[in-house]
Amino acid sequence: MASIASRKNPTDLLGNSAWNAIAFAVAVALNLLVLPFVVFRLGVAAFGVAGLVTACVAPALAFSNALALSTTRELALRLEPSERHDARRMFATAAMLALAAGGVIAMLLALAGAPLARLGFHLSGSSADDLGLAFVLASAGWFCQCLSAVFLALFTARQDYRRVASISIISTAVATSSMLLLIPRWPQVSTFLGCQALGFATSLVLAFGWSRRVVGEWLARPTIDRGSLGNLVKLGGWQLAAQSGALIAAQADRYLLGALLQPQFVGFYTIAQRLEEAVYIGVLKVGEILFPFFSALQKETDDRKADLLFRSSWILSVLAASALGGLIPVAGPLLHLWTGAEVAAEAQRVLVILSIAGTLGSSSNVFAFYLLAQGRSSSNAVISLLTGVFTVAASAIALPYFGWQAAGWSACIGMIAQMVTVVILLRRHFGLAGMRLRLTHFVLTPIGVGIATALALRYGFRNAQLDQAIGWWYVGSCYLLAAGIIFVVAVAISRAGPYGAACWRDLRVIASRFLSLKAI
Repeated sequence: MASIASRKNPTDLLGNSAWNAIAFAVAVALNLLVLPFVVFRLGVAAFGVAGLVTACVAPALAFSNALALSTTRELALRLEPSERHDARRMFATAAMLALAAGGVIAMLLALAGAPLARLGFHLSGSSADDLGLAFVLASAGWFCQCLSAVFLALFTARQDYRRVASISIISTAVATSSMLLLIPRWPQVSTFLGCQALGFATSLVLAFGWSRRVVGEWLARPTIDRGSLGNLVKLGGWQLAAQSGALIAAQADRYLLGALLQPQFVGFYTIAQRLEEAVYIGVLKVGEILFPFFSALQKETDDRKADLLFRSSWILSVLAASALGGLIPVAGPLLHLWTGAEVAAEAQRVLVILSIAGTLGSSSNVFAFYLLAQGRSSSNAVISLLTGVFTVAASAIALPYFGWQAAGWSACIGMIAQMVTVVILLRRHFGLAGMRLRLTHFVLTPIGVGIATALALRYGFRNAQLDQAIGWWYVGSCYLLAAGIIFVVAVAISRAGPYGAACWRDLRVIASRFLSLKAI
C-alpha cells in the first residue's frame, strides 16, 4: 500500500483535490447561507462576542493541527502490513496525547476563558451574559475536533479523501441544521457555539466508527510509546511553533479590536474575514493533497522536486488570484446582499484588504506543504513566527492610532513578510541555477498580476456603476466575470514568460483530466 501511495498519478491527485473541493464547497455554502440568519437573530454585537470567544479558543488549534499533521506524516510512512505494529504504537501515542494534553487545554479554556475575556475585552451587557457557557461549549467543540483529527489521520495518510470529505460534509450539515432549529428559540452566543460543537462531536463519532470498520486492525488503545512520542515531538514541536505563529497572526486584529473598540466592530471584521477565509481555505483545501504527495518524493532529485514544487505553486497561485481577486470588485454589493447595508458600509473595505492579504498568503501554501513533507518543520516555524511578529506589530502600531480604518492592513504586512521569508529559505534549500527566475515566473507574476487586475476591475465597476446590488444572479455573474478576467490575464502573461510552455501544458493536462472524470 505504501508503494501505491507513493506512486499517485495526476488522476489520483486530481481526484483527491476534487473530493477536498466538494467537501469544502458544501461546508462553505452551508456556512455562508446560515451566517446572515445567525447575525440577524443574534445581532452584530453578540456575533462579535462569539467571534472573540472563537479567537480566544483558536490558539488551541496550534496543538491539534500540529498533532494531526505529525500523526499523518508518521502513519503515511508506515502503511506496509509489516509496519502495522509500529503504526499502531504511533496511533496509540497520538490518541493519548489528544486525550491527555487536549483535555487539559480544554479545561483551562473552559474555566479561565470567560473571566479573562471579560477583563481583556471589557465585555458586559446582554450579549455577554452567557459568556461562561459559551467558553465551555467552544472548548468542548475544540476537544472533539482534536480527538477526531487523530482518527482522520488514518484516512489522510492513505490519501482516502473521499471518506474525509464525507465526514466533513455530514458534520457541517448537522451543525448548520442545529443552528436553524435552536438559535430562533435561544438567540444567545452559547447556542451558536454549541451548534458548532455539535458538528465537531458528529465528526468525532463518524471518524471513530468509520475507522473501526475500515482500518480497525490499525487502531490501538491510547498509551504512550517513547519511540513514537519522540517521532511525533520531533516534527510536531516545530509545527506547534509554526501553527502558533500563524494562528496569532490570523487573530491579531480581532484581539486588538475587541480590546480597543465595541464588540460590533469585531462582528463587522469577523463577517468580512469569514467571507475571505471561505475562499482562501477553499484554495488551501485544493492544494492540501500535495502534503502526502510531497512526502512520497523523498528520493527524487532536487531538480525534480523544484520542478514539481514551482509548477504546483503556479497552478494554485493563479487559482488564488482568480478566486480571491474576484471578491475585490464586488465586495460592497456582495456584503450588501448577504448581510445588509450597515455591514456592507463598514466591512467592504476590510474585505478588499483581507482579499489582497489572502492572495499574497496563498503564494506560500505550496512551499509550506513541501517543507513540512520534507521534515523541515523548523523552516515552517520560522515562516509562521516571523509572519506573526510582523502582523502583531503592525496591528499594535496601527489600530490604536487609526482605529477601525486600519483593520486588515496588518495582515497584508504579515503576508509580505511571509513571502520574503519563503523566498530566502527556498533559495538556501535548493541552491539551483535560475531560482530567482522561477520564483518570479511561477509565484510573483500570477499574484501581482491578479491583485493589479482585481483593483483595476474594482475601479472600472465603480465608474460603470456596476457596484450596485441588484440581485444574487447579478453579483454572482459579476464575481465570475471578474474571476475569469483575472484568470485569463494571469495565464496570458505567464504564457509569455520563460516557463510559459510548461504552464500551458499543465493547464491542458488538468482540463483533460476534468473532462475525463466528467465523462466517467
